[in-house]
Amino acid sequence: MVEVHPKEPMAMCPMASMCKGVAQKLPSVPLLLTPGLVLILVGVLILVEPRVLVWLVAAAAIVLGVALMMGAVWFRRMAERFHGDG
Repeated sequence: MVEVHPKEPMAMCPMASMCKGVAQKLPSVPLLLTPGLVLILVGVLILVEPRVLVWLVAAAAIVLGVALMMGAVWFRRMAERFHGDG
């Protein structure tokens, strides 16, 4: 059986043109590297000063609490709209 391969394999992928455009844009590369660099710096900071970890956990808990409260308000509003229409 003879297999037919296109000259350009990415021609078969419908998302190829979008991915190619994103990969060619230079600002996308630093944006992808930034979270890794931040995590490395946070890790080094925790190694140097372990008390930072307590502050990071506290900050994460506060942000999560605020996000959950905002989600509850949004959910309540959606429920009011749903029950109010019927």
